[in-house]
Amino acid sequence: MSKIISIIAREVLDSRGTPTVQVDIETEFGAKGSAKVPSGASTGSREALELRDEDKGRYNGKGVLKAVNNVNEKIAPEIIGMEVTDQIAIDQAMIKLDGDDFKKNLGANAILGVSLAAAHAAAAELEIPLYRYLGGTNARRLPVPMLNVINGGEHADSALDFQEFMIMPVGAPTFSEALQESLEAFKAKTPAEVALDLLVQAIEKAGYKTGKEGIMIAMDCASSELYLDDKKYHFKKIEKLTGETEDTTIADLAVGLNTGQIKTGSMSRSDRIAKYNRLLEIEAELGEAAIYDGIKSFYNIK
Repeated sequence: MSKIISIIAREVLDSRGTPTVQVDIETEFGAKGSAKVPSGASTGSREALELRDEDKGRYNGKGVLKAVNNVNEKIAPEIIGMEVTDQIAIDQAMIKLDGDDFKKNLGANAILGVSLAAAHAAAAELEIPLYRYLGGTNARRLPVPMLNVINGGEHADSALDFQEFMIMPVGAPTFSEALQESLEAFKAKTPAEVALDLLVQAIEKAGYKTGKEGIMIAMDCASSELYLDDKKYHFKKIEKLTGETEDTTIADLAVGLNTGQIKTGSMSRSDRIAKYNRLLEIEAELGEAAIYDGIKSFYNIK
């Protein structure tokens, strides 16, 4: 197979106008792969470190030049020359180079950018879609989308404590129809204080049933933002949006790994719609082989 001959990282902006890392990889046979790293406004207590510059005089400390330099000066010399299709070896080499469980030395944004770009380059090298490269012939299950309709918590200026109230079109026969149902329900929403009642009203207003035969409701409570060690709960809110780009890798990952579910935002903003459009493309590519399990994707729902 082909070896990696070039790895270049640069600083770009995400959907919030916040810096993030883009990595471009090229192989000796001319295949190219590129990836932009997403970032979250709220992170879990066990998530790997997203390395920021902390220079308040530049992007309010949110710059990622340290992570970019780590790719160009530390990771690249280790990875250049490796087989582009040896994903495990590439990832393990970066993990070993960092040496920290939370990726505090190189930064998770540096490591993830290289890992994703390598996968894209490998798929391009083999002239197959990324989802096929990741999952082989078994990669044909389209995920149930979990679309947030109402935002709360750190991401919004509302008084709602839970982070996201979502809908899941589990009763649709195909992914494209599931997306249609979700969009119609999303467009039918009306402002109200009682979020769950509002979601039910929006679903019914769009002409669909709630529950196993139609659209179900999901929530991202972002519990780590509410919980304190002394078991008291202080509900705070800071206006902040999740940082994304038009990178569609997550769509291919969902199909390639047969996850059965995907949570990638509401039916608005080009960075989110890009993921749904990619899933529609994949469904069209798969044709009759495409599977949309709906409610069957949730084994724990009786």
